[in-house]
Amino acid sequence: MDRLSPDDRSRLMGRIRGKDTKPEVAVRRLLFSLGYRYRLHRKGLPGRPDIVFPGRRKVIFVHGCFWHQHEGCPRAFTPKSRAEYWKAKLDSNRERDRVTISRLDAQGWRSLVVWECEVAGEGLQQRLVRFLEDPEAQTN
Repeated sequence: MDRLSPDDRSRLMGRIRGKDTKPEVAVRRLLFSLGYRYRLHRKGLPGRPDIVFPGRRKVIFVHGCFWHQHEGCPRAFTPKSRAEYWKAKLDSNRERDRVTISRLDAQGWRSLVVWECEVAGEGLQQRLVRFLEDPEAQTN
């Protein structure tokens, strides 16, 4: 049973943003402070990556652990109400992510996925620099 009424749930879900999320903005600030310049949400690329480095042919996706089901993360749970709906929805998100990264790879783009739970971690800066500076780097 859902703790919220259908109207309250609808209002809450309507406030969830697809871009300029707190984790995404935090990653962008870190990249900018390290001297990297980038483009945002480039429409011509599969999946409209969150952060794009055209000259390096590299992209970064900042994924929410719940919405993209980060394996092993406590934030990646399936809601108890309407479980069948949520399982199908979240599974399709994961499949779409897999296809998007495959399409980018086929077009010669390297990609990195940064999870919401990693944004506050200490190793993120090193991981970003390694990804951006290594010509062959691709980490998902």
